[in-house]
Amino acid sequence: MGRYNEITSKAAHLLPARYRTQLFRGKALIMALLGAMAVAIVLIGAAAALVGDMLDGTPVALALPSAFWGAVGATTATVFALVLMPFVRDGLGLAEDIRLMRAASPEHPLMRELMTKAPGTYAHSVAAANLAEAGAEEIGADALVARVGAYFHDVGKIRRPVYFFENQANGENPHDEAKPTLSALIITSHVRDGMALGKEYRLPEKIQAIIRQHHGTTLVSYFYHKAAATDAAVYEADFRYQGEKPQSPEAGLVMLADASEAAVRALKVPTAEQIERVVRSIAADKVGDGQLTDAQLDAGTVDRVVGVYTRMLVGMYHARCEYPRAESATERRPVGADQHHQPSGA
Repeated sequence: MGRYNEITSKAAHLLPARYRTQLFRGKALIMALLGAMAVAIVLIGAAAALVGDMLDGTPVALALPSAFWGAVGATTATVFALVLMPFVRDGLGLAEDIRLMRAASPEHPLMRELMTKAPGTYAHSVAAANLAEAGAEEIGADALVARVGAYFHDVGKIRRPVYFFENQANGENPHDEAKPTLSALIITSHVRDGMALGKEYRLPEKIQAIIRQHHGTTLVSYFYHKAAATDAAVYEADFRYQGEKPQSPEAGLVMLADASEAAVRALKVPTAEQIERVVRSIAADKVGDGQLTDAQLDAGTVDRVVGVYTRMLVGMYHARCEYPRAESATERRPVGADQHHQPSGA
């Protein structure tokens, strides 16, 4: 029970308000059930002992001590009932939510690794999580699973962070000196590495599934076209992810959020029109490539998601207007003002 309280209290203040409410409702329900169980066991034990003695003809004065010891026995049984709490929680489906909320905390050890070893990937994952959560709320999917899945979808990049653009600094790109086949192998390996880390850190199964499925069997088009430019005999299959296509709406939402955020962030001048065009193009490519066929996302649902992602990405990345240059303090000093910028006496 103490470990449960520790986990929930650490995660609670870091979660959006609706998840905190969900967390504390679940905790309150568990406590209420356990309290009711304890009271019932104690009362039943005491009453059973008292009634049993009285039916045997035992005087009340002697039956009451027996009832007391019956209550003691019932209290002992209640202690054992506390041991059953994890099974009660599992039966109510609350254990998975607790694990998800714990995983959503920046204090999660794997999240901290992502922050420190691949900060660019971490920033991308947080942005993708905001998109995926909003998309899930729009279509009625599980927003918490979508958010946490997006947090960890690229966690495998911590094994080779410098090979991913968002973590590169000073314009140094190791892919410039690598063959396209090797580059594609390194890029696609982050899914396999993420799956291994998910198992090692015992992430919830739904999150491990999103890590496994967020690229599906997508083509690594940049390196495929780079290879095809010098060798017409290259095989497209050699440049595709060897993963599993999204099997849930949440995994599909993360796939679209991942690709959309990365593509929009790469735009030099991201206008609202460009952002919408990019997001729609990505969604159309994923649908046309058959990546969303098992994700329970029909055309109308995908269109709604595109609308949500576009609005959010416009707010996050669209080009701001250029404000007039502010005059320097010297240029705007009133005539007759002293060196401390006090107004003149005029």
